[in-house]
Amino acid sequence: MAQHIGIVACSAEGAALCYRTICIEGAALLGPHNHPEVSMHTYSLARYMEAINAENWQGAAELMVASAEKLAKIGADFLICPDNTIHRVLPDVVRRTLLPWLHIADCVIAEANERGFMRLGLTGTKFLMESDVYPEHFVRPSADERERMNAIIFEELVYGRFRLEALRYFQQVIQRMHEAGCDAVVLGCTEIPLLVQPEDSPLPVLDSTRLLARAALKRAAGDQSPQDPSSRRTRTSSPK
Repeated sequence: MAQHIGIVACSAEGAALCYRTICIEGAALLGPHNHPEVSMHTYSLARYMEAINAENWQGAAELMVASAEKLAKIGADFLICPDNTIHRVLPDVVRRTLLPWLHIADCVIAEANERGFMRLGLTGTKFLMESDVYPEHFVRPSADERERMNAIIFEELVYGRFRLEALRYFQQVIQRMHEAGCDAVVLGCTEIPLLVQPEDSPLPVLDSTRLLARAALKRAAGDQSPQDPSSRRTRTSSPK
């Protein structure tokens, strides 16, 4: 019997994409119309943003811990968080919760290793760029690019607005990464895959949202890889 997946959600669009991917792609592992049991809990994004904008990362961790405890009480076997930015506090959250977690960056790096990518660009919020969620050697946007992408994410994507102008800007950033020698780009905000489709990108994409969902599916079906964050070996390894 498949394990029960608990989703600690933050922003609605990315969490919904993760949830839908688990439910739709579950059939490939478990049979027609089948997927693991899934439960999700989310506090208002406003509560997370209040903490993040005040650089109160402990406050963000408290919200994640509270969600994790609710999911544990209703029977989740392990947890995922479809939000790259708040993975910044996941090491602290893991120490304070009983259930195992999958780390979104582990899922991305495992895919990069599998596909043989050697130099990765990273897109996402400015808060993610300033963190160690992904290895330091990943190519990051410039300061101006970070600000513009951050505005697009929080003023448009989290509200389900996907404008052509925003797509063109992300394509411009990814093209610059291509010219800098990157051979793939991480869509490191869980809403970005709703804006940037693989066929739209100047580089092959690593879709963090769907990769996390697929890793959760595999674990629920009995595959224990990639590792949970109690071991950081996968995250700190450079893509081969």
